[in-house]
Formats: sequence, structure tokens, C-alpha cells
Amino acid sequence: MRPLRFLLRKEFLQIFRDRTLVAMLFVMPIGQLLLLTNAATFEVKSSRLYVVDHDHTPMSRGVVDRLSASGRFVPTSSSQSQASADEAMLGRKVDAILVIPDGFERDIVRTRNAPVQLVLNAEDGAAAAVTQSYAVRILAAYSAELGVRVTPALVAVGASTERAPQRGAGVIDVRQRGWYNAELDYTDFMVPGILVVLVSMVGTLLTAMNIVREKESGTLDQLNVTPVTRATFIAAKLIPLWSLALLEFALGLLVAWLVFHVPMRGNLLIVFAAAAIYLVAALGIGLWISTLVETQPQAMFVTFSIMLIYILMSGIFTPVSGMPGWAQWIAEASPITHFVRLVREVLLKGAGLADVAGEIAILAGTGVVVLTLAVRQYRKRSA
Repeated sequence: MRPLRFLLRKEFLQIFRDRTLVAMLFVMPIGQLLLLTNAATFEVKSSRLYVVDHDHTPMSRGVVDRLSASGRFVPTSSSQSQASADEAMLGRKVDAILVIPDGFERDIVRTRNAPVQLVLNAEDGAAAAVTQSYAVRILAAYSAELGVRVTPALVAVGASTERAPQRGAGVIDVRQRGWYNAELDYTDFMVPGILVVLVSMVGTLLTAMNIVREKESGTLDQLNVTPVTRATFIAAKLIPLWSLALLEFALGLLVAWLVFHVPMRGNLLIVFAAAAIYLVAALGIGLWISTLVETQPQAMFVTFSIMLIYILMSGIFTPVSGMPGWAQWIAEASPITHFVRLVREVLLKGAGLADVAGEIAILAGTGVVVLTLAVRQYRKRSA
């Protein structure tokens, strides 16, 4: 224990003497959390709307007013020419075109059913789908207000054409209520995922680079001929980064609560216990990478290559259930997937220990396997 104590003291002193390393540990992840939470979102704040109104009646103006009043659509241009509207979309001056046909109000009065056309730029399919849902919801509310049926014929430019389901003042009154995130606040969903990614990247990358740096400086060979065992050396390398990564995770949760008002409905002790187990796997991956490379640039390249796959397939941005079967198997093999799922369930849903016991077991098993393989590989390379 005495050699380990001296090595731990040496590692902590070495870390805190390096200002760049301290910034990578604390300043950069918190700054990235503040930046990415506001940037990494599928929410469409506003869409530029081109209005082609062939009817010019109070009811047709009501459609435009309802769309603009929502704040989701900003009318920027209007004319009687469909060609001008198409040219504006082709030049990316507008994001959507609203076409109200002649006789719109007349059809409402006579048949209580009238169509409108909404043309969307679907180069970004996700943004077009979100914009479409906004428009359908707004028009459905206006239909209910008039007591008629306004049918939006949706045309997605750059994607397949589809017609939205007809909605109006039907007999069935459908009322929706969202559980766990009633306000549908996107930050509540994204902040836990981004925080896990940042902690994972920092922990894995710094572990790999820290040990590789010992290789480059030649001190690793010197330590290998000392009475210090390899197990003691590995523990001295991993424990400081493990504890600092856990502290970084705690600071990230504090920022999530104070700045983004992410709810903390569950027991935070469960989250920290799971984080402590998860970081063993994350640091084990960094140790394994350090056995494969010889220089710090190589460590950075390999780490980012592995983490990129883990991040994109972890369910942070896209649901795992929507992936092909083979991709879901890869995603489930990633510890990030399970830790992100656990953090979201505990914070947003208030899940208890019994609810996330499966995720904790998978994290523990992954940590044991990864760290064992990494230590064996390290011993093999150092022999």
C-alpha cells in the first residue's frame, strides 16, 4: 500500500501541475455541456414561410395568422405566383410554402371541408418532419376552432410525398399528456446524454494519453524494473483519473440542475454508484488503447475512432429501437448506451434501484471484462 500511496501522490501532483490537463478535465467539458445542449437539438425554432394565398378571405388570413402566432412559422414573403415561391425555396430563402387555393372559405361554408397545401424543404428530413408536425397541430387547432375540417396536403421537397391524416372537430376528443417530460423540453432529454459522452471521452482519452506519455518519455521502462508491481502502477494511473472524472460528473449534474433545470426525480446515490462502476469500463478502454499505440497522436486517433461509434450508436441522438437488428446488437454492447439509459431513467422518471438493476449489472460485467482484458494486454506488451 505504501508504494501505491506515493505513486498516487505523484500522479495527482503531475495532473494538477499541467494546466492544459486540468482545463481538459474540468473547463472544457463544462463549456461543451453549456454549448452542445443548446446546439445539439432537433427542435425547429422557426421556419421561414412563403404564403401563396389565392383566396384572400378572412378564413384564409386566419390560417396564416394562426401559423405565425405560434412562433414556429415566420411569413417572410407572399405572392400569387407558385413559380416565385418555388424559386424562393430553390434559393433557400424560405423553408416552407403555404398554398391556400381559391374558394377556401367557400368550401368551408358549403362543405365544411377545405384543403391547404404545405410544401416543405426536406433536404434535412428530421427538420422537415418536425416542421410538419407543428403545422398539422396548428391547423388541427384552427379546424377545431372553426368547427370544420382543414386538410393539409403535405408535399416534402427532396423526399417522398405524403398526406397527413385528416384532423378536425371530430366526435372523439383526444387529449394528450406526456409523462416524465410534460413540457416536452428537449434539454431534459439531451443534457444527461451529453454529460455522459463528455465524461466518457475525457476519462478514456486522458487514461490512454497518460500511459502513452510514460512510454514516450521512457519512464515506463524504468518503472518496470523497479519493485513496484504492474498492478500497483496501473492502479496509481487509473485511480486519480477515476476520482477526477467522478468529480467532473458531479459538477456536470450541478450545472444541469442550476442552468438547464433538469429534474432530479430519482436517487442521486444510484446515479453516482452507477457512474463509479461505469468509469471503470471507460478507463479500462483507455488502458486497452494505450497497449495498442506508441504515441499520443495515435492514442487520440484511436480513442476518437472508437468513441465516435459508441456515441452515434448509444441512443443519445437517435433511438436504438429504430436501428437495424445488427446495429442494435452493437449498441447494446456499448457501456455508454446502458449508462445513458440509466441516467435518464433515474433523473427523468425517478426509477429506483430495482428498475435499473439490469443496467448496473451490465455495466459491472462490462467493467470487469474490459479492465481484465486491458490489464492482461498491458502485461503482455510490457513483458
